Amino acid sequence: MSAFVVTGRALASRTPQETVLENVALLVADDGIIQRRAICGTQAYQDLQSSETLVHLPDDTLLVPGLTDLHIHAPQWPQAGTALDRPLEEWLGTYTFPLETRYSDAAFAATVYEDLVQTLLRNGTTTALYFATIHEEASLVLARTCIKYGQRGFVGLVAMDHPDLCPPNYRQASAQDALDATRRFIHAVRALPGNEAGLVQPVITPRFIPACSDALLNGLGALAAEMNVKVQTHASESDWEHHHVLERTGQTDTSALDAFGLLRDHTILAHAGFLNQNDRTLVKERNAGLAHCPISNAFFAGAALPVRDVLDEHVHCGLGTDISGGYSPSIFENARQAVLASRMLESGTNPEIPPAKRGLPNHRIDFQEAFWLATRGGAEALGVPSGQLLPGQAFDALELRCTSGSLRLSSQGSAASCAQKIVCHASPETIDRVWINGRLVKE
Repeated sequence: MSAFVVTGRALASRTPQETVLENVALLVADDGIIQRRAICGTQAYQDLQSSETLVHLPDDTLLVPGLTDLHIHAPQWPQAGTALDRPLEEWLGTYTFPLETRYSDAAFAATVYEDLVQTLLRNGTTTALYFATIHEEASLVLARTCIKYGQRGFVGLVAMDHPDLCPPNYRQASAQDALDATRRFIHAVRALPGNEAGLVQPVITPRFIPACSDALLNGLGALAAEMNVKVQTHASESDWEHHHVLERTGQTDTSALDAFGLLRDHTILAHAGFLNQNDRTLVKERNAGLAHCPISNAFFAGAALPVRDVLDEHVHCGLGTDISGGYSPSIFENARQAVLASRMLESGTNPEIPPAKRGLPNHRIDFQEAFWLATRGGAEALGVPSGQLLPGQAFDALELRCTSGSLRLSSQGSAASCAQKIVCHASPETIDRVWINGRLVKE
């Protein structure tokens, strides 16, 4: 790939509370990293505009950072929007686990993953953190598909061996079998043709504490340290799961994961609605992060993550679609729902309780904060250098068309108003082009 310069209006977060709208020129080096950034009206901007490889964005478009999905179950894509009215135990046992067992067939996996990765790119997801299944070849199919379409992917071979909680036909036979498979998978992803730059990375993925034996959890923690691999898992997702871990380990999920060596730099804990302040402090100390999944939380968690507290405590946090506990592949849709969930948490929902006692005061987040979660927040939590269109970051970006449908942005609008309109109205129909690491992957 050759270096190029892109010019046009750009919207990006400086902090969770501050969004900046500027006319800029960005020099993208041949390795996909932004090398220089200049603001219109400066000599540096004029210098960059003289580049022979200039990509000038039309006046009716806006450049924004690419989106990061911190929690998605890739094999569950065929059942998105299915059985969300059923209890979690039934949803897993009757629908989800039988579907995931089908990924012993790599051809079936290829069909699903081809459609999923392309769908996510159309929705602007430039980085995705995936749960796969326990099947090594099918999980490698997912990694190869990410490479094929140029998506930055973090792919996890699921580890689950506990005979009391995992189906007999869908679990690893022993902790050692799961550890051996995970080690093989790590080596295999790193050696995939076309992955020399590490655009796709393996992730150690215990499904969650209830599905794993102590021997497996300890072994995965040691493997993460030995091979310098990121970790993802579910944590304190629901009343049942939270209390199950308390009874089994005498600790919260967060403390237990830390004791197993799994709460590490950029570990991602999905859902996390029942974390207390001590848990969040530990997550921050370990430089780990949270994946907020507002849609699936509404169906299965029984609680809303207090994102206001998370942001105020400076805990890393981004958004997850949680396909298929969440029905939408769009991070923009989850950004909308994050704002709505925070408003409901603040106001409360039971009309029989007096307003003064109904909710949690001062717990809303605004649209600028939701935009941060969708862009820089998720990338920061995962340790990806992107999300703000700044020098030193990868050029992961979306070109939004802003003069059709509901996404109509006034040329006189503030950065905050643009962020709100984008969070409320951006969709695949408004995303004209997508770049990942400087490569144009969708137009």
